[in-house]
Amino acid sequence: MISRNLKNRYLIAKIFHGFCFSVAWLGVLILGILLFHVTREGFPWLDMQFLTEFPSRFPAKAGIKSALYGTLWLISFTALISVPIGIGAGVYLEEFAKKNRLTQFIDLNIANLAGVPSIVYGMLGLVIFVRWFGLEQSVLAGSMTMSLLILPVIIISTREALRAVPNTIRQAAFALGATRWQTVSAHVLPAAFPGVLTGIILALSRAIGETAPLIMIGALTYVAFVPEGPMDDFTALPIQIFNWASRPQKEFHELAAAGILVLLFVLLLMNSLAVIIRHRLEKRKQ
Repeated sequence: MISRNLKNRYLIAKIFHGFCFSVAWLGVLILGILLFHVTREGFPWLDMQFLTEFPSRFPAKAGIKSALYGTLWLISFTALISVPIGIGAGVYLEEFAKKNRLTQFIDLNIANLAGVPSIVYGMLGLVIFVRWFGLEQSVLAGSMTMSLLILPVIIISTREALRAVPNTIRQAAFALGATRWQTVSAHVLPAAFPGVLTGIILALSRAIGETAPLIMIGALTYVAFVPEGPMDDFTALPIQIFNWASRPQKEFHELAAAGILVLLFVLLLMNSLAVIIRHRLEKRKQ
């Protein structure tokens, strides 16, 4: 009887393992097919003209310059706004705030906000930043909207990284007479910084690929200039890709595929830099 139950358990485990293996590789296969299709369609359009020219109604003259610069402006201001606030909130909630009903309520809401659809943040940004603050369709309005979107992710990742730091580090610092702020700033936060950095890069990677919030706040789909300040109008790579993909001509669909390749390259570059920085910080810590 016992041996039969063991055989059934091993059989169920093998079936479940095979199912998970098949599903995982199915996802990889689908991703590979999509990447192959996008590369085949968009790679012939990748040249210096595509990167240095503005959008045009003629596919042969169209470029992605304004969208690329707008994306850089957008992600830079998003990082300037969200990173200090997100890290500060995560450090306070994890290291300084008392554990009571209020902090439990805040934790619950932060976790819920991390799962809210991005278009809801777009509507919130439209009401608060565009209309109430009067920022119009500016880079600053888009950056503040994207900051709301990724703040819960940065806060949660910061807290998780702080929890991963051994408590013996805190106890050793307290034993030597350090204050809580000295312990956190000089010992705990540097030890947790690689994990915090990973969360920041993942959050910014999400922000750089979002389209719905930018459409909601009224970011332009056709821009033939480069933003020169935070109050200028702008467009971004996802919006430009959406604009080209919505047109009926096949050439614009190929331009959209080329824009996707540029966006993927930017995301890959950001994640690669995060991996390199994290590796060096962990090596230095060791």
